[in-house]
Amino acid sequence: MPFLELFDETLDINSTDNYELSLQLSPDGFYFAILDTIRNKYILLRSYEPEDNKYFTAATIGELILKDDFTLKHYKKVNIILTTPRFTMVPAPLYDPAKKEEYFKLNLTMEDNDLVFTSKITDPDSFIIYSVPRQFSELCSTLFPSSKPCHHTKPLLMQLSNRSKSVQGNYVHIHVEKEYFNLILIDNNILKFINTFSYRNISDILYYTLNMFRSKGLGNEETVHFSGLSEKFDDLWSNIAMYVRNLKFTAPAGTFTFSYVFNEIELHRYINLFSVTNCE
Repeated sequence: MPFLELFDETLDINSTDNYELSLQLSPDGFYFAILDTIRNKYILLRSYEPEDNKYFTAATIGELILKDDFTLKHYKKVNIILTTPRFTMVPAPLYDPAKKEEYFKLNLTMEDNDLVFTSKITDPDSFIIYSVPRQFSELCSTLFPSSKPCHHTKPLLMQLSNRSKSVQGNYVHIHVEKEYFNLILIDNNILKFINTFSYRNISDILYYTLNMFRSKGLGNEETVHFSGLSEKFDDLWSNIAMYVRNLKFTAPAGTFTFSYVFNEIELHRYINLFSVTNCE
């Protein structure tokens, strides 16, 4: 099982009352980070990923949580992110909580054993409606009963909304997960496009991205921002660079800093995990 751990020497297992714990759960991996709220500094990251072409079950993640020395301590606050490609959005003025499953079924098919949840966001003023397997929902409610999970696009959109305010015109973003990616367009601080696409290879990502460029009238002078499973000069970067002039990575930013030990990783890989602490 691939494993990554980074921790600052100030980390104290007896001081978790002053820490904020953020966890990200999905079949593709289990990650958590600890924020020292006194110094507003991230001081720990642990990352567990399944072997190639395999997936975590909720039971597997539950075992990792139960065995870990930090995850079940008492914290000042606990944030939970559920990562799933199955979501839709409804503007807040049109949203009726009694109809959340109806909204979901307008765009997506309910799978057996799935439950539907919502995450409220403020920019744009909307509800993210998403589904997760019942086992993942029960895992969260059992081990972290006082915490309400959120969909991964909540911290992602919060981060991008803040970033786009310093950009005139279009802000294009690609967030890459193991088998799907989120494609987002913000134009003059207004969300114009957000969708999720499954992919098997880089050509699929390129196809959907360039199709969005054509449909929205964007040119090769735009900047494309990346987060998630992407690296500079990898196949995705190199292929998109053939069509788009400017490419950048979006690292998490907010009312927090990072211990020097985080210099060892590409922070954009964990943008949602680190950004969730600034979500309402």
